[in-house]
Amino acid sequence: MTQFRREEYLRKKIVPYDLKKVKNSDDFLKELMNCGFQGGRLGMALDILYQMVTDKECLTILTLSGAMVPAGMGNLISTLLEHNLVDVLVSTGANITHDFIDAVTNGGHYIGSSEVDDNFLYKERINRIYDVFLPEDNYDIAEIELLRILKKIFDSREFEIMPSDFFKLIGQEISKKCILSVAAKKNIPIFVPAISDSEFALDLIKFTEIENYDIDFRVLNDVKKFAQIVKNAKECGIIIVGGGVPRNWAQQIYPYIENVEQLERKDNEFGYKYSIRLHTAMEYDGGLSGCTVSESKSWGKYAPDSKSVSVWCDATIAFPILITGLMQRLGRA
Repeated sequence: MTQFRREEYLRKKIVPYDLKKVKNSDDFLKELMNCGFQGGRLGMALDILYQMVTDKECLTILTLSGAMVPAGMGNLISTLLEHNLVDVLVSTGANITHDFIDAVTNGGHYIGSSEVDDNFLYKERINRIYDVFLPEDNYDIAEIELLRILKKIFDSREFEIMPSDFFKLIGQEISKKCILSVAAKKNIPIFVPAISDSEFALDLIKFTEIENYDIDFRVLNDVKKFAQIVKNAKECGIIIVGGGVPRNWAQQIYPYIENVEQLERKDNEFGYKYSIRLHTAMEYDGGLSGCTVSESKSWGKYAPDSKSVSVWCDATIAFPILITGLMQRLGRA
């Protein structure tokens, strides 16, 4: 472990938060940056994020887990795509499903409560996502619309396709602004590694039973496609919301490239250059979603000199504050 002199630990003083200096979210985060704990980390996150999206040689990847779209963050994500601040999206199937539902039902989620009788909700066909309600009727509407789109865009009911290409075709058929439609318009790939873990997949499986569809998702080819995108970029940065499959799938791409091309690890030449992570996971149980950036460096997922910060906070709090601050700093708010 590197040894430092005493003076090197005492370089920067805590500057108390000054309310008078705060006129917007950017100011708010600048003030927090001189404070401690997670507030200070959130302030630091904006600085790193700003460097990431203004670095013209950097490919920006957003990984999305948790129920961000049901909680109301879908438009925020669409805005990032619309402003070309994200080049690749890696998501759970659930968030993309809920995005589709919102698009075809004109906002299908409702403010609910966690203090309810779930047996009653079951009888009334209302699904609960903590304090968000989603009526089963909206799943039914989305299923009907998905089948209509499939019949329109595919000549045959038997086809092979990469999930990323599938979601692009679906997005092209949606007129309302949403993650799927904006990504398709901007030619931003949406990767859903665990596609079978979603209502999208359940609908498609149902269609194989009652509509005689035979759909073969080429999930391994999406890994190759993502690898080529990363290899073509001079640098890469990653915004991680939560953990789970999207986070690890995006991070594992560097060990994959290293293994396939039999590369030798050299300092400052391999792995993500920037990283911002918003999460509530702990590292102490060895769980992958609690895996630190430092631990990931040992796998070759991050460059030794990467700029990174991990913010322990509910993403529905940290993410909108961070992105609002970013848009204001960029002069796009």
